[in-house]
Formats: sequence, structure tokens, C-alpha cells
Amino acid sequence: MNKQDFDELLASIREAGKILKEEQEASREFTFNPLDVKKIREKTGLSQRDFSTLVHVSLRTLQNWEQGKRSPTGPAVALLTIIKNDPLHAIKALH
Repeated sequence: MNKQDFDELLASIREAGKILKEEQEASREFTFNPLDVKKIREKTGLSQRDFSTLVHVSLRTLQNWEQGKRSPTGPAVALLTIIKNDPLHAIKALH
């Protein structure tokens, strides 16, 4: 790493520290719209147990997603997005 890159990284870390301590406001914020897993499941007409089996996660994991305690990541997000956009064909393909 050259000196300029290091100096920029160090400045970013210092800025993050100030934001964390509420001494400075972030220059921008990113919002993320999480998937509404419950709505996606309800659109399929499946129970929590059946839907969790379909997407190969535990019932507890699905419940945590629906209650906002946890969020799906990686391949689960991709699969849920496919189910959201075309539930009939997604379910057919998964059986």
C-alpha cells in the first residue's frame, strides 16, 4: 500500500470514529429494503413449516426472518426473490 492510499484509509477510519461517537454526521446514508419474507410466503399460500421445507431452512430460521430478528443472506435472498417474482414456477421447480 502506498502512502497516499494509507493516508486516505486512515482519514476514513478517523471519520468513522467521529461518526460513531456522534461528533460528526455521516456524509451519506444507504437504506436497504429488506425482503418481506412473510409476504412472500403468504403469496405462495404455504404454511411456515411447508415454506421452510421448500427453501431448505429450519422453521425457526424462517420465523426469525418473518419477525425481523434475522435477515436472509446470499443464496437465500436470491431464492426468495425468485419466489417473490414467480411463485408458481419457483415452487414447481423446487418440487
